[in-house]
Amino acid sequence: MSTFIYMVRHGESPKEGNERTRDLTEKGHLDAQKITSILIDEDIDVVFSSPYKRSILTVEKLAKQIGQEVLTFEDLKERIFSSEDNRISDKELIPLLEKSFIDPNFALEEGESNADCQERAIKVLKEILDLFKDKKLVIGTHGAVMTLMMGHFDRIYDLNFLLSTSKPDIYKMEFNEQELVNVQRLWGVNIRDNK
Repeated sequence: MSTFIYMVRHGESPKEGNERTRDLTEKGHLDAQKITSILIDEDIDVVFSSPYKRSILTVEKLAKQIGQEVLTFEDLKERIFSSEDNRISDKELIPLLEKSFIDPNFALEEGESNADCQERAIKVLKEILDLFKDKKLVIGTHGAVMTLMMGHFDRIYDLNFLLSTSKPDIYKMEFNEQELVNVQRLWGVNIRDNK
């Protein structure tokens, strides 16, 4: 048997506002319904999420459809780039990401590095894999932390991969114990299928 993790990157959210409490845009809410439609037939057992509102809202409809609550983990939150409160503009973010993927220990003051973010998120992901063997699990997530979690298992998931993802996005990851054996993109065209 395999354990399946469905990484669900959150839908579109306003460009301004608090990182923790930013909502989804109207398009983001509509896309959350599409995500529910895609995943409802996957027989999902448990829905997890980052504690950030936009991630919870992206997977909440699915959780309700299967009669579950969204279980949040603080350490699944997005990488902290500078301060936890405010969003960094795209203009500032791209150079920061480029430096971070060259040097995993690079961080701005009051921020965290890729290495630190990956370490905290992978700890949670491995615990989930241990506790929910042979189940189908959704994780509501964000672009950078999702890429870092996936990149822990296969280095193909790097900055280029991150920049190719969309909001929202869905990646079905198949695990044999703690070994990643297959990834399939369910939102749009497949990025990678290796069996």
